[in-house]
Amino acid sequence: MSGHSKWHNIQKTKGAQDAKRAAAFTKIAKELIVAVKEGGGITDPANNSRLATVITKAKAANMPNDNIKRCLEKAAGGGSGDSYETITYEGYGPGGVAVIVEAMTDNRNRTAGSMRHHFDKFGGNLGASGCVAWSFDKKGVLVIDNEDGDYDEDTVMMDAMDAGADDFEAEEDCFTIYTDPDDFNDVVAKLDKYTFVSAQIEMVPQNYQKLESEEQAVQMQKLIDAMEDDDDVQNVWHNWEE
Repeated sequence: MSGHSKWHNIQKTKGAQDAKRAAAFTKIAKELIVAVKEGGGITDPANNSRLATVITKAKAANMPNDNIKRCLEKAAGGGSGDSYETITYEGYGPGGVAVIVEAMTDNRNRTAGSMRHHFDKFGGNLGASGCVAWSFDKKGVLVIDNEDGDYDEDTVMMDAMDAGADDFEAEEDCFTIYTDPDDFNDVVAKLDKYTFVSAQIEMVPQNYQKLESEEQAVQMQKLIDAMEDDDDVQNVWHNWEE
């Protein structure tokens, strides 16, 4: 996922090739295993809030239940995910676009080198911790597809507010619901009648930045693609107004 969950990004995800989908499932599988590890080995999402959040993300990405079950069994068996650590990198893309990269790695030096390479290659630079995070807010983000017009905007908005959401945004073909990260799982549970096309904790930019030249836009997209294709990268957030 890149930046804010605008529907054109979700469409790109929905239409991804099988290889892209398999790569996405691999990244989610890693998150599931680490969530169990960091939750003390608990594989019941009712008693492991981080795991519940990742399972919601997995289901929104259409990850098969059998895949999820296998990941949990693997995690429960021990030894999986023990060497992974979560690291956040911050920097700037072309034109000063703010970029946050969430990585999960078993080799900090390898991943740091890769991040520096990606930024340098595509006209950006890796920055110090905290250099851009101040301009993002951590939020739970739920996206509902309304391309076919099946849902009434006012009804979805009222359901979201009643469920404890912080904000609601309607676009032409989707609805986006924002929650406090701590309320994410509760809101998801209360909105179980809806199907989400994206559901996860995101870093949402407080404002967006336009790139004036086509060359900068091309380089920015290449930077995002390189980051997302990196096996160590879980999420890429940015404030580029595409």
